[in-house]
Amino acid sequence: MPELIWEGKSYKDGRKAAPLRVALPFQTVETVNESSQDRLRTLDLFTEGRETEWRNRLIWGDKKYVLPALLPEFGGKVNLIYIDPPFASGQDFSFRVRLDGQDFVKEPSLIEVKAYRDTWGAGLDSYLHWFYEMALFLHEMLAETGSVYIHVGPGVSHYVKLVLDEVFGREHFRTEIIWKRSTAHSDTKQGRAQYGQIHDTILFYTKSDTWVWNPVHTAYDDAYVAGRFVHIDPDGRRYKDADLTAAKPGGDTSFGWRVKAPDGSSDWEADIEGAWRTPRQGWTYREVFPPGGRYWAYSRVNFMNFHAEDRLYYTSAGTPRLKQYADELEGISLQDVWADVYPINSQAFERLGYPTQKPEALLERIIRASSNEGDLVFDCVCGSGTTAVVAEKLGRRWVASDLSRFAIHTARKRLLSIPDVRPFAVQNLGKYERQLWQAAEFGAGAQARTTAYRRFILAVYNAKPVEGYAWLHGVKQGRLVHVGTVDSPVTVGDVKQIAAEFRRAIGTGTEAPTSKAVDVLGWDFAFDMNEVARQTADRAGIDVHFWRIPREILDKRAVEHGDVRFFELAALGVDLGRTGRTVTLTLSDFVIPTDDVPDEVQRTISDWSQWIDYWAVDWDNKGDAFHNEWQAYRTRKEPTLQRSASHEYQASGSYKVGVKVIDILGNDTTKTLTVLVP
Repeated sequence: MPELIWEGKSYKDGRKAAPLRVALPFQTVETVNESSQDRLRTLDLFTEGRETEWRNRLIWGDKKYVLPALLPEFGGKVNLIYIDPPFASGQDFSFRVRLDGQDFVKEPSLIEVKAYRDTWGAGLDSYLHWFYEMALFLHEMLAETGSVYIHVGPGVSHYVKLVLDEVFGREHFRTEIIWKRSTAHSDTKQGRAQYGQIHDTILFYTKSDTWVWNPVHTAYDDAYVAGRFVHIDPDGRRYKDADLTAAKPGGDTSFGWRVKAPDGSSDWEADIEGAWRTPRQGWTYREVFPPGGRYWAYSRVNFMNFHAEDRLYYTSAGTPRLKQYADELEGISLQDVWADVYPINSQAFERLGYPTQKPEALLERIIRASSNEGDLVFDCVCGSGTTAVVAEKLGRRWVASDLSRFAIHTARKRLLSIPDVRPFAVQNLGKYERQLWQAAEFGAGAQARTTAYRRFILAVYNAKPVEGYAWLHGVKQGRLVHVGTVDSPVTVGDVKQIAAEFRRAIGTGTEAPTSKAVDVLGWDFAFDMNEVARQTADRAGIDVHFWRIPREILDKRAVEHGDVRFFELAALGVDLGRTGRTVTLTLSDFVIPTDDVPDEVQRTISDWSQWIDYWAVDWDNKGDAFHNEWQAYRTRKEPTLQRSASHEYQASGSYKVGVKVIDILGNDTTKTLTVLVP
């Protein structure tokens, strides 16, 4: 078979080079809608090494790592895959944020810019290589009776099809679906008019020659109904007359019809106990036979029922035919041009502000056709979460992932808006991905690797390294700097050690700090960092700022281009009240760095709560993960945010309460409080 070759599709020893295959373990950072009893049972099963009950999964991470990490568990088990990969537009990673009636576009984060650069940096060659490696993993994940739908633009669909022919086999190509995604318009490129581009392409492949298929029908349009269903009943229902005969025997050869009764009425009599063969006094009978060479397709009993239901239509020759009403038929079998699924317009209830958001009706059609209830549906570039949302509504199991933090947050909100949504977990690869990166970049020796890693982070942060300390690693503009490890969150205990060591460092040596200030850099931060750690630093007389090490730092090109930015953690204020065993939390303040928010939008902020899009509470945090037991969030219908939440504890004791806030840009801030219940 002819093969498509591109720059980067390398061969080694006559064989194609395989993509990275490192099966990193997932970290569950949040469970949603799971009861305390189910949570404890899951923990018990996991501790005993037994299989836990199924939970749907929403995963934040790069598919380069996510797909090989999923293979050990899901290889050959996914029933349906739908993906809508980037089309070659930087807008694929942007989203529209609404703030008190004013919209602004949030530009792609650096990690999304990196993904765009990886995908399209070398043009079509890099896109094809990116897609080819993904397709190899998707093929392995698919069950033998599974199907895959790839949604692409017309500019690359022919290239993508050749890649899919190679990976899935040309013989497993089923359909090229044309989806009319836009109304008619004029297109002009490079100053020249051309045909309006109003469609996307969806390529449908299967793993084998046997696949799940549930026929889908579309309603007849008005013109078709008027042209084919030409008869009209007195009640206005349209029908067409259908043949009641067959080419081979199957029904009865004739049936009896009482043409006229003594009182002038007519009636039907089936061949029951031979009654129809014995004429009655005053009745007139005749037998109706099928046309020459044909047979009745139904029995006399069926004809009797058709007559009783007024479903028989007689031709001028007296031949009975069946009335088929337009409103009772399934419709037309679904074809490969879809013009009846409309794109999401500015007024659509499901519109979220994603330029690439697809309508739920599109995914509903695909999921119904190519999966059954309980089947597993997968999407590794889920965007706003449409695949997961529709799979949930249709009773399918699902796994969805995306590299955008905001996408994961948006999908979580959409899922929570579904009545009785089943529990699901939010996961990432967290420290395991960073450990892999650290070992690959800085060597195997533990001490040398740690030193090289810290120097690298300091250099990107524009700080100079300092020697002779365990907890203080650099200095920048008179402020000392601590670099957190790749595999542990920064904790309050760490801040206590930093403060103690800082007191010994003040005024000593040529590299001593010139101000009582420390910047703490970390990949993750413990839930109780913001307030408790700041109090610890304040008691030591230290001005401490917490900065998140961005995931973009794992990309060499992002570092080389100077694209890496560190973001300061937001500060969250929560008031806690208790009456008996009922505890009430009230958000009291929220301050975020506003680097990504346009000045004109910042000027519209009149209250700190406008920065918050979503918040959730874990009323009994065990330290294993954040368990979302209550949440409130803004929607287009309900833009006002609820600021308080209450919970009644059933038993006395000391409880850790976790609070998680997601701001309007998709960034999360967490806080832990302790409550004593009598």
